[in-house]
Amino acid sequence: MALNRIFPRIVLRVAIGASLAALNAVGSNAAAQDSGIPLGTKAPNAEVETLDGAPADLGAWLGKEPILMEFWATWCPNCRELEPDLLSLEKQYAGKVRFVSVAVSVNQSPALVKRYVQQHSLRGEQLYDRKGRLTDAYDVPATSYVVAINARGIVVYTGVGGKQDLAGAIAKALR
Repeated sequence: MALNRIFPRIVLRVAIGASLAALNAVGSNAAAQDSGIPLGTKAPNAEVETLDGAPADLGAWLGKEPILMEFWATWCPNCRELEPDLLSLEKQYAGKVRFVSVAVSVNQSPALVKRYVQQHSLRGEQLYDRKGRLTDAYDVPATSYVVAINARGIVVYTGVGGKQDLAGAIAKALR
């Protein structure tokens, strides 16, 4: 798909998703939502890359270990709000859950994301979705979208916003 057709779709999704996230945060602390990939779905793989531009394969972990994945951006305030919880949970569940951060390509570059990751001491697998393929595969409604996947490769939690029960999401992924 041509990049000039992908970019408007991603911008529209992010704008709509940000509006939905704001409304959801006001109404329910932004817990799990009705949009995005359906629970119980086999988690899809799609072409992404590392922050250095090398191809990355999410499939290396899918169906092999629990995964907590966040779709995020450097400019996303909800994503920043999730950072302390994610860092704490990464320490608590080291070796038990794979933490994957997928930076969307809207208004940021791999170099900008890499600087942000280093400045904020972010851990886990850091991926960049240059072409929006993983974003499309998971029907991502907004940045700060979190997906928990169990060791069988099944989506067991989705949520959006800065206040999510990530420990509860991990508990579901570990079942």
